[in-house]
This record gives sequence, structure tokens and C-alpha cells, in this order.
Amino acid sequence: MPESAISMMRYRDALSLAVRREMERDPKVFVFGLDVPDHKKIFGSTKGLLEQFGGQRCFGTPLSEDAMTGVALGAALAGLRPVHVHIRVDFMLLAMNQIANMISNLAYMSAGSLKIPLVLRAVIGRGWGQSAQHSKSLHSIFAHIPGLKVVMPTSPQDAYSLTRAAIRDDNPVIILEHRWLYDIEGEVNEAKVVPLGEALVRRQGRDATVVATSWMNIEAMKAAEVLAKRGVELEVVDARSIAPLDENTILQSVEKTQRCLVADYDWTYCGFSAELSALIHQCCFGSLKLPVERLGFAPVPCPTTRPLENLFYPSAVSIIRSVERMLSLSETDLAGEQFYSYEQKFKGPF
Repeated sequence: MPESAISMMRYRDALSLAVRREMERDPKVFVFGLDVPDHKKIFGSTKGLLEQFGGQRCFGTPLSEDAMTGVALGAALAGLRPVHVHIRVDFMLLAMNQIANMISNLAYMSAGSLKIPLVLRAVIGRGWGQSAQHSKSLHSIFAHIPGLKVVMPTSPQDAYSLTRAAIRDDNPVIILEHRWLYDIEGEVNEAKVVPLGEALVRRQGRDATVVATSWMNIEAMKAAEVLAKRGVELEVVDARSIAPLDENTILQSVEKTQRCLVADYDWTYCGFSAELSALIHQCCFGSLKLPVERLGFAPVPCPTTRPLENLFYPSAVSIIRSVERMLSLSETDLAGEQFYSYEQKFKGPF
């Protein structure tokens, strides 16, 4: 398929295609990590790479996050462009010495003489019964560290374009992919460039702005669809780049609607939603009709059972109820609405 092609594909296939195109373009690009070449191919996101490029450019590793991240750093310093797949973001914490003390610092400590063209991919989010050790997001932790770029693509187009941009970047980039997004299908234009550091207005509205991250964009779009039936128009802004952050697009939206809800896919305390709320209050104080509202994970470790998990994670219903309170509206009757239920598609953690 030529690079000018436009086609429908799933998020997982867009990720694989993006890495394939960069491996074809640049022989210094390689992909590795736990189970990268196995038969399930990390939710299918590395499908076809081993067959096309062989075991020297697509290979598996031992289960040793710290050591393998060190290998990625060494490869980047040596002039290669590694794409290191961690599978679950929870276990990137085992590599935090490499990430926070080495990868993020070396360009600065060398006065720019060293470049770290390194991509770290990790899966975030819910499935069924994943509990506290396979459910985190952690983007605010990584974005807190200067020298790291952090992106959270929502659509197949963004998965494709942001992955290619990340691989070409001479700085370390962390890509966080929600597991339920792998089944999302959408149009992908191979020629479209989505640079790091740009937010996207996914839906225009006038009554309130919802700034969302990752899967919460899917929930926000559903909430906007439901509320539109009673004349409420939400503007949905996909932050998609956590660091660097596109402040202008977000602030322009809030200035227009004068109300804002940050629907983050993480805990609210000391998180991205707190940072963004502070920014909006500082820059839009004169325009806001009421304080910024925030949604995120319940302030507990993620539970295992489905009913408790549904309470732990915010949803389209959470957004609808929050916006209704912001606009002093009565509660919408949701009895006839069909909300997303991806647990029937999800077949297992890998």
C-alpha cells in the first residue's frame, strides 16, 4: 500500500503500520520487548514486523524492565532508533532509574551533544479483572519529568501519525495506548502528519468544554451525543499530547464556552487534571462562569470485580452528570441509551 493511501483500519493495525513504515524508511529503527515477536504480537500491534524485518530488528527480551530499558538507552546513544515495548505501563516503574535519571537527563547534561531518539510504548487501562497491578495510566508521572515527551493517541489516525512522529523525534517519547482502543476502527491517511504537541478539537460546542485524555475521549463523545438530544452542545478537546502540552487550543476552547470539565484517565490528586485545572484558572479566570470540574479514577487501588471496576473508572455517564450539574440541569433519563461495553470484545491481557 503506497504511503499516500487512505484506508479504514483498526488502532492496532495503525500502530503496526506506523512502525513498519519507519523501519522501511530508516534501517536504524528496530522494535523489541517482552513478547513482541510472539504469536499474539502485543494485541496485534507488532503484527508482520518479524516476518518482514527478521529477528535482528524485531525481537523479544527477558522479563527485566530495568535492564532492557538500559539496552534501549545504549542503542539510542549508539545512533540507533529503538522502539521498546513494555506491554503494561505499571511495570515501567521498574525502569524508573533509567527513565528518570538517565534517559530524561542526558541531552541536558551533555549540553545537547547527546541525542536520545528512543520510543517507549506501553499499554494502559482496563480489561476485566486486571486489578491494581495492571490498570494504571501514570502519564502525569512521566510528564512531570523534564526531558520526556508523553503522548496518548485516541484514534487510529493519531496512533499512526503520532507513532511515526515519535520515532523520528531525537528525544525520548513515551506512547501510552489504552487496551480498549485497539479495537477502534477509523480512517487513516498515511500522508497526514500529526506533530507532537498539538491537541485536537474532536467536536465543536458552545455550552462547555470537556478536555479528555485517551479512552475518556470515547466516553466524552458519547456523552456529547446524549446531551445533544436535549440541546446541550459539548466541545470535546483531545489533549493527546500531555508533554509538550498544547495550551493554546485548550484555553481558546474554554474562553469560548466559559465552562470546563477535565476528564482524565488517571487519579485526580496530583495528576494531569490538577495541572490543567490550575492552568485554566490562571489563564481564563475572568471568563469562567464556575470553577473547573475534574473527573478521574476513584482514589483507591483499582478493584478486581466488574461492578467495583465500573465504579472506579469514570464514564460517559459520569461526564453527563457532571455537565448537568455545571449547567444546573435536571438529570437526563438514560434508560434508553446504549453505552459502550467493550468487555465482550476483550479476550485477555495479551
